[in-house]
Amino acid sequence: MAGTISDIKKLDYDIYKYSSYSSSYLPENIREDNPSNQTSRWSSNTNTPPQYLVLKLERPAIVTKIKFGKYEKTHVCNLRKFKILGGLEEERMVLLFEGGLRNDSVPETFNLKHRTNSGELLPIKFIQIVPLLSWGPSFNFCIWYVELLGIEDSMFILSNLRKYNMLREVEIVRLFLKHCRQQGYVNSFSALQEETGVKLEDEKMTELHETLVNRGDFKKTEEMLVGFIENGLMDNYLERQEYKPQWSLQLTPENEPRPGRRGGHQLIIDPMTSTIYLYGGWDGNEDLSDLWSYDVKTNRWTLIHERSELLDGPTPRACHKMVYDTRNSQIFMLGRYLDSASRTEENINSDFYLYNTITKTWFLICNDTSQVGGPQLVFDHQMCIDVDKQTIYVFGGRILEPKNEEETTGQYRYSGLFSYHISTNTWAHILVDCEHPTASSPYVQSIRSRVTHSMLFHHKHRKLYIFGGQRGKDYMTDFLIYDVNTNELSNMTPENNNTDTKNVPQSGFTQRATIDCEKDEIYVLTSLSKEKERRDLNINSFWLFSLSKKEWCCVYKSEHSNGENCYQKSQNTCHEPCPRYAHQIVYDTTNQVHFLFGGNPGTNSNVRLDDFWVLRLEKPNRGNILRYCKYLLRKQEYEEITKNDPLSAILYLQTKLYDIIDHSDPVQLKEFHKLASLLFKSDTVDGETEPTSLLTCPLASTASASAPVGGNKHKQQRADDDGHKEEENLAKVMRVESPKSVEEADTSSISSMSSSDCSQNHPQQGAAAQQPPEKLEGNSSSANSTVPQKPNAAKDGDGGRAAIEANAPTPSTSRSSGGMARNRAIDQQFEMKIRRCLLFNKLVDLMPEALCQPKKNISDFVLL
Repeated sequence: MAGTISDIKKLDYDIYKYSSYSSSYLPENIREDNPSNQTSRWSSNTNTPPQYLVLKLERPAIVTKIKFGKYEKTHVCNLRKFKILGGLEEERMVLLFEGGLRNDSVPETFNLKHRTNSGELLPIKFIQIVPLLSWGPSFNFCIWYVELLGIEDSMFILSNLRKYNMLREVEIVRLFLKHCRQQGYVNSFSALQEETGVKLEDEKMTELHETLVNRGDFKKTEEMLVGFIENGLMDNYLERQEYKPQWSLQLTPENEPRPGRRGGHQLIIDPMTSTIYLYGGWDGNEDLSDLWSYDVKTNRWTLIHERSELLDGPTPRACHKMVYDTRNSQIFMLGRYLDSASRTEENINSDFYLYNTITKTWFLICNDTSQVGGPQLVFDHQMCIDVDKQTIYVFGGRILEPKNEEETTGQYRYSGLFSYHISTNTWAHILVDCEHPTASSPYVQSIRSRVTHSMLFHHKHRKLYIFGGQRGKDYMTDFLIYDVNTNELSNMTPENNNTDTKNVPQSGFTQRATIDCEKDEIYVLTSLSKEKERRDLNINSFWLFSLSKKEWCCVYKSEHSNGENCYQKSQNTCHEPCPRYAHQIVYDTTNQVHFLFGGNPGTNSNVRLDDFWVLRLEKPNRGNILRYCKYLLRKQEYEEITKNDPLSAILYLQTKLYDIIDHSDPVQLKEFHKLASLLFKSDTVDGETEPTSLLTCPLASTASASAPVGGNKHKQQRADDDGHKEEENLAKVMRVESPKSVEEADTSSISSMSSSDCSQNHPQQGAAAQQPPEKLEGNSSSANSTVPQKPNAAKDGDGGRAAIEANAPTPSTSRSSGGMARNRAIDQQFEMKIRRCLLFNKLVDLMPEALCQPKKNISDFVLL
């Protein structure tokens, strides 16, 4: 019976090739797992790249995982960063994984890419491991043990090889079809498509190409794009765009009450009513016990209780935690910090409170949770609530003990993971701290507890996500997942966690985290460190972790200079919150905005903040992308009109283009003025036509072939490069990223030729107006392929021109004005076609890849 993707087993391999080895540390050593033997490893004899090992399987297989064994101790030669490639042939391998190993003794297993971009299984025979960086920067690389896991069932692999080769054949045909279309080989295109039955692209994309590139029907093209956007064809592109953060200071009416300066307070939000609740904190002199509510819709604060302890509520406190039960409109509060002088046997009790937001009453659930199976008194812990199961989870935090006990031991104790069932009023100790007396028992699950960490609950995944924090002097970098249904604790390694601090939030800084369960996204704001020696690093950074991709990305990072404005009542000069700790942040899932209040700026022991900020994370929407597409189309149409009918161009500029530009935006207004300047721009340089361009890919001046001034081509190149930057800037202003593949296109083949060069291949066609549209076609790909040229075209710039000038068979320095006009017309027609092709590429890059032509060209695989 043929195998399945679930039939994973260990695969045999040989060492096929290696870059180097040192002494007795032979490549063959990685086949044996011997963690106690320091010589049982491969070690390169240098760290100069490229260093590699190539493993060869006995037969093609689907390799799904790779396991790295390690030495029993940390080692400076362990791989901090590496990549893995694989393929059926040694010369043709693709990237399967890029990451890094932790510098410890625990073996690590990584998932390898084992499917093609279209989803089919990817059989491989060769695996190449490429070390990039060791934990000791100046040390050689070493690998202790490698194990490959996957499927090698012969029938299963043979079946997938057939599928893989069929897909490969289809892609080859599509590349040929693309090449034929962009070179204007119409008959070849039709014959190949008819014989193979392979389509270059979806019919909608073919119609778009015909309408825009060949017919130049801009109105119809715009109508088609409106339909594409309304049908969601650009939604995937919009989803891939990065968030643009926008901080704004939330000011309330001056005469109305609002919370004062504080840190160590708590914020929670009722997403049903968009109401934020704030309790307590430390104002620099004393703990507070006031309870406030903030109505997001009306932008008003309300003081509910000034001193909650007078109404059977909790005493003044800071460093406590709260959760909100949306089902019963209740707030639960646990924990607090006590200074050493207040830590007596009588005071160290873990009181547990409930506040009913409807009746506005407090209720003491328990005077000391440690007496009923719950946690001892803790601070800097985390709490989450599972509303569906009516269960509260409490993890971590430092346990407060009487002053004399703490001084005797000299060590801090940390709290484990607890759960509280609201309906039955019962506690359960799920995971004990790793130093708990019972942690050594094989029947007891333990966890390494911490403080200042983050914990979030995903009600759909039914999981707790725990990351960051500090334990003693150790900063935690692990990412833990606890499944509340199965009670399973696991450690997740992000896909891009290659131990490069640029790709993950830095440890040791204050972090505040929120979650959006609908988007499967975790948001983390990192700011000022509590540690005084790190205070000079005034950095705010906002991170996003995608639970679906298992990847971190930095939304923004900003160095902020703390000034007096940050601490005064008038903070309008600040464009974002100053770095701080002891602040709080909540996420309004309904409006998809974050709110931040207060904190400690770390500059003065008594100074606290009372600023209230809103953070909006914006992505381009359908309206933005439609506006951007209309702008690209209308700009192209306008440029074409200016060359033939300036009067009509003025009217077009005043209506169609005027409507699409936001004239209140300085960048867009500047762009509009540049477009207007085309009407007054001279298009002749030293008697030759120099095609003017704006925001488009660089095209060579026709003057480069015959004008005596050699600097004109470079002038035009610089102008076009500036145009590229301006177009990218405008795209960002319109909140749409310009498609990267087009911006990075290799346009050297286009910019080095004129239309007459292309015409050499069709000498029977004397003028652009007489040529079919297909023959004038430039490159309709994101990486332009070279239009065939005769060898003498590079030697004599006018050689190609002579081939199409019936009345001027011999190049002449004194050409008639009629011949020059004819040449200008040809060049303008050809340039127009190229620009339409490049515009088509930009538009299709916004569409799903499955509907469009291949990204690559045949020319990418041909090297001369």
